[in-house]
Amino acid sequence: MQSVSLSKIIEKMQLDNLTPEIDVEGIEVTSTDINRPALQLTGFFEHFPTDRVQVIGHVEHTYLSTLDDGRRKYIYDQLLSTKFPCVIFCRGLMPDADLIEAGKRYGVPILVTKMITSAFMAEIIRWLNVELAPVISIHGVLVDVYGEGVLIMGESGIGKSEAALELIKRGHRLVTDDVVEIHKVSDETLIGTSPDITRHFIELRGIGIIDVKTLFGVESVKETQAIDMVIKLEDWNKDKEYDRLGLEEQYTEFLGNKVVCHSIPIRPGRNLAIIVESAAVNHRQKKMGYNAAQELYRRVQENIGKAMAEK
Repeated sequence: MQSVSLSKIIEKMQLDNLTPEIDVEGIEVTSTDINRPALQLTGFFEHFPTDRVQVIGHVEHTYLSTLDDGRRKYIYDQLLSTKFPCVIFCRGLMPDADLIEAGKRYGVPILVTKMITSAFMAEIIRWLNVELAPVISIHGVLVDVYGEGVLIMGESGIGKSEAALELIKRGHRLVTDDVVEIHKVSDETLIGTSPDITRHFIELRGIGIIDVKTLFGVESVKETQAIDMVIKLEDWNKDKEYDRLGLEEQYTEFLGNKVVCHSIPIRPGRNLAIIVESAAVNHRQKKMGYNAAQELYRRVQENIGKAMAEK
């Protein structure tokens, strides 16, 4: 099961920790869902999701202020004794001293953000969906080409990194070279990222390692990118039939998600960067409702129909 350290959440979401005595490094979050403990503040704890981050907004904070001291302390004990990962107060609202003391006693961190509740919940859920998504690592290069995430695959030495470098020089952005970490954030979306150790680096045989960010500037790199299509580079085989029309899409699969895939034969003189650019633009055009292959097919059918009518 995927997990993310609470310390990483605090850093990413820029949260203020009101209980620094508690070791947040040792607390792991495993659920992408967030809970607002409305019913629990009234004393109802059945089906309480204790694996989730708990968020307190304006409504919950106001309700707590209406309780007498004895009832409020009782609820705090009942709530925090369930040992969930943490409590986060939104809108900069401050918890009372009794809650902070209960948090220390039960080892539950009390955190604060200045963001409004709905915006904070949307952001942390989106981020956790990426961090806790099923993930695999594959050999390839991921590039953002005209906003389309193009995953270039192929055997070692076939020219993936060289194609990526040419694309970068043409104004596109590198996400990762050599190793691509693919996260399944939904049944339709795959997000590609780079391992920390190789981020922004490209390996070119005969030259070595180059730092793309340093060499071409921060606009030439990107941290994450949705994978929209796959291009597989392979040596030209004169005995193999290659798709010349593209009437039917071919797909490859990662983590159960299908992604459009094109096999591109490689031979001397072919400009891979232009081919990848054209494939990315053509893919975007298809998503917008225009398919050049189908348009050609329609015109041919019309001409055949006209010829038959003239006879």
